[in-house]
Amino acid sequence: MTELIRPSTVLPADRRPISILTSDNLKLIGEVATPLDGTEVSLLCLHPNPAGGGMMDSHIYKKAANRLPAMAGIQIIRFNTRGTTSEAGSSEGIFDNGESERLDVQAAIDYCFDELNVKTLWVVGWSFGTDLALRYAKDPRIAGLILLSPPMQRTQDSDLEFWQKDSRPVVAYVPEHDEYLNPTQAVERFKNFPRLTLVPVDGAKHLWVGEPYVHLILSEMTRNLAPHRLPLPTEN
Repeated sequence: MTELIRPSTVLPADRRPISILTSDNLKLIGEVATPLDGTEVSLLCLHPNPAGGGMMDSHIYKKAANRLPAMAGIQIIRFNTRGTTSEAGSSEGIFDNGESERLDVQAAIDYCFDELNVKTLWVVGWSFGTDLALRYAKDPRIAGLILLSPPMQRTQDSDLEFWQKDSRPVVAYVPEHDEYLNPTQAVERFKNFPRLTLVPVDGAKHLWVGEPYVHLILSEMTRNLAPHRLPLPTEN
């Protein structure tokens, strides 16, 4: 008997806690959710601003970890940046408004390759996490970036220039009703980054509240990483 995929649905995966050590000796807590039948590609999640409640368990990322390993063969790697707390615990250190967090991003990327032995790694940033991705996920081993609700509050023009000259895919999903950067504003903000794939999302808000938007975003993640696994099921 099948059941609808609901907000609380947790599909089978190998889930285990991870601990990431930064170059300034802070321990960051996280979790990796690995497909049981083999990983096709891995996705490192950079969460929204912890000053506003963002963390590794922010709902899009939690649901990605709960569903995408089984649905799409995507390994989901989540962690709390310095000074951030979730149900799994707290990462050491103090929130630094996106500055010292560069050490967190690099440590997480290194952990993915050195400890998890990932083969293909994408990075997804959401809100504050998009600034971290654009600024600090320039490591040549990264396959591409996905940006959810980019506020563009910390990213510099020099960062956009870097990605414009780079050949790797960068895709931004911008909600119609985003109070930080709506699609019209995004066109202007990214005018010097024409290589960016900008995707306006009708009706959506910054936090992607509502199961239809969760399904849409998880589907778009899959479209970029493992398109042959679409469409994602709505029942299990």
